Amino acid sequence: MPAPSSSPLLVLRSYLGPLKWAVLTLALLLLTGTGLNLYLPQILGRFVDNAKLGAGADIALLSRLAFLYIALAVGVQLMMAAATYVGARVGWTATNRLRADLTAHLLSLDMREHKERTPGEMIERIDGDVTALSNFFSQFAVRVFGAALLLLGAIVMFYRINAFVGLGITVFVVVTLSMMNRVREAGVEPTRLEREASARLFGYVEERLAGLDDVRALGAGQHHLRGFLKVQREFFGRSIESWKKRSMVWQFSMGLFVAGYVGILSASVGLYAAGAISLGTAFLLFQYMSMIEEPIDQLTQQLQDLQKAGASLVRVGELLALKTNLPEGTHELPAGGLDLAFRDVNFTYEPENPQARAVLQNIDFQLPAGQTVGLLGRTGSGKTTLTRLVSRLYDPTTGSVTLGGVDTRHVTLRSLRQRVAVVTQDVQLFQATVRDNLTFFDHAVPDQRVAAALLEVGLGGWLDSLPDGVKTPLAAGSLSAGQAQLLAFARVMLQDPSLIILDEPSSRLDPATEAQLTQAMQRLLQGRTAIVIAHRLETVARADHILVLGAGRVLEYGARDELARNPRSHYAALLHAGKEELEEVLA
Repeated sequence: MPAPSSSPLLVLRSYLGPLKWAVLTLALLLLTGTGLNLYLPQILGRFVDNAKLGAGADIALLSRLAFLYIALAVGVQLMMAAATYVGARVGWTATNRLRADLTAHLLSLDMREHKERTPGEMIERIDGDVTALSNFFSQFAVRVFGAALLLLGAIVMFYRINAFVGLGITVFVVVTLSMMNRVREAGVEPTRLEREASARLFGYVEERLAGLDDVRALGAGQHHLRGFLKVQREFFGRSIESWKKRSMVWQFSMGLFVAGYVGILSASVGLYAAGAISLGTAFLLFQYMSMIEEPIDQLTQQLQDLQKAGASLVRVGELLALKTNLPEGTHELPAGGLDLAFRDVNFTYEPENPQARAVLQNIDFQLPAGQTVGLLGRTGSGKTTLTRLVSRLYDPTTGSVTLGGVDTRHVTLRSLRQRVAVVTQDVQLFQATVRDNLTFFDHAVPDQRVAAALLEVGLGGWLDSLPDGVKTPLAAGSLSAGQAQLLAFARVMLQDPSLIILDEPSSRLDPATEAQLTQAMQRLLQGRTAIVIAHRLETVARADHILVLGAGRVLEYGARDELARNPRSHYAALLHAGKEELEEVLA
């Protein structure tokens, strides 16, 4: 992946540079096709001059000219078709690489960037903007570069016929292109605003679809519909405004060419009447004028795409220029079990704001390798934030988090992601097969390993009931909450990490399913370091240590058995509390 840059030209060079041989082939096809296209009117001019002789015309010569014209015209069309094909391959290859690199770059950013943008906006930025570029890349080189060659060649032909006509055409082309360029620039900013309005629209729709159950349950459909109409109205207004600005290019072009054709016809008639040119040459001038119109017309159409592509290039460049607050480390985590240590860790979500509230304050504890800590605390006490520092979705504001004695900021993200696994309450399942859901589409993992992981977490009977085994597609909503959690455990089994973070895996389950999940959890955690966020004490009944958080501080940390025997400990108080009161305290 190229170094991120906000420069559109650097983005273009980075993705078109590796395709230089295809670009050279495209240039050769365009040069040859353009040369033949410029020669065709010469054949027509000779044909007209000979045909004018009437009965004295050379029929054999006319036949040869007609045959040559048809053959070359077919050849030009074949070359233009080949150039279109090569141009499309160049465009799609370049933008597919850009789309993949842009996705990887966004995934590498820390959570601060992702919290500022909705998933729908991200999708529009990656797919919408890059699709606009793919259309631009696949057509612009063929049409615009080819049009520029044809335009230059036609001007040269005018000079060969008559220097004064050539000079007039040169002035006409320069004025036309200059005015079109000025009009084009006026459309870039409205087009950029249109793309941003489109991203907001996609983001709004995605958020409402994600919360559709809540919207329906609360009867908020009309409210959200009014909000949708508001963002849709903004997008519509931006679209109309940008279309008006872009259409000015076409309007200017039409008006200028009316004057251009009047001028070239007047010059042709005057030169023919004066005997300075033949009828065939007069016809030739008209043909070359149409060759002037055709490439400028192509430029007119493509400049509108260029406006869209220019806005998309700027937005893509802005995304590539975003820098993560999680710089890549250089160390690998040591093999074997991993101990975990927090050393005087403080954390705020707004480190640049000195007045921002600290979410975690002076967190200091050590968890030996292969042992489990149960993490307790009220909502908002900092439990989830603490685990996010372990998995390095954020870095500490001050202090350090170490795994196996290595500061997480010095560890490569690839090594960290391989050795640290997270299982959340909300398990994300894909519209894909069972094996793809477990392996995240890694085809190198054998089916036998996938099946073994399912057996390990107690889903052997469920697997036997599937018609195609691990290759059975998972239908949306076909799994219970317990089955989804067990599938998440099987994912972790396949990954075989050294440290596991569980975010209350049994909070939404019935007692029977919870018992099955508890057994699977014991097998999953065996021999591994683990952090278990709990809202119910049953979840951490077998934990080695208990860590109680309150308002971002460690209220208590120690061996579970010792804390349970200490009547003054927070943990002992929770154990003696009534079940209903306990759930209220921990809610």
